[in-house]
Amino acid sequence: MNENINGFKNLRIVDNFYQTSSFFPMPTTEIGTLNEDGKTNLGSYSLCFPYYIAGKDYYAMILCCRNSSNTAKNILRTGKCSINFITDERKYFKEAVRLGYPGETTDEKMKDCLFTLVDGKRAQDNKEEKYPKIIAEAFQVFECTWVRDLDGAENDKVQDEYLPPYHQFNGITSQHDAHFILKIDNILMKPKYYDAIINGVNSWNFPNVPVDYGYRDNKNFWYTKFKKPNAEPIPKNKGISLDTVKYAASRIDPEIKFTDEACMKLVKVPRVFLNTVLKGCVSWAKENNINLITEKEMDIIQDKRNSEKK
Repeated sequence: MNENINGFKNLRIVDNFYQTSSFFPMPTTEIGTLNEDGKTNLGSYSLCFPYYIAGKDYYAMILCCRNSSNTAKNILRTGKCSINFITDERKYFKEAVRLGYPGETTDEKMKDCLFTLVDGKRAQDNKEEKYPKIIAEAFQVFECTWVRDLDGAENDKVQDEYLPPYHQFNGITSQHDAHFILKIDNILMKPKYYDAIINGVNSWNFPNVPVDYGYRDNKNFWYTKFKKPNAEPIPKNKGISLDTVKYAASRIDPEIKFTDEACMKLVKVPRVFLNTVLKGCVSWAKENNINLITEKEMDIIQDKRNSEKK
């Protein structure tokens, strides 16, 4: 008998635990890859999350999938994919469920595909090479390249059966699984949401992002439609004092100075991140031959899309 544990019950963990043994909110994406004939194949995936987010010379996602899937085979062959984020229309989720059904060839599943496939930025920039097409109806798309050399996965090839030893986190990771660290080459955004990120996000300019809960009862996939998001301001008493920022700024680099007004821009930065932020400011200042960072320079630095605005 499964006894209560302070108001909880201990649930047995089984395969696909994120669906079968839990309620786990996930993104709804279509992964575009190239089959052996150079045609774009779409596969529905929710196990796709940010992986490298800072501190490296590139940014990356991680994708978990069956190593026997069309998606895994195509990435192993070409190293290319697109991650297409669809909106919450019922017809799109119904199509995602259809495209996620295993065992069909690219020709079979893509014959009557609801989505419109178009060229992405990589295809436009390099017309001599073939890339997976992207979904025109998506609100954003990540164009990605598999980082083959991580975890010694550069020699992984498509096989009928995968035997040990397996990799830890990249390439073929078990008898049935594959994980792919995907370098983000481009983030493509529909204009409305591009403007929101550049100029400020509000409750009315969010994309209609669905949340997928996975396959649960042998009959249905479950998801929720988008609702108006709620904004919760950062607590005012969680910042650090101006004197603390000035002290740290005065010691970060002997060649770069910060005015008090510039330091005031950083009082809401969590203390644990302050040195990292200051080092970023110093790096920007040296790249731009600036010795004194004022409020004006801080405004430029803090605008993470300033170069795009120009």
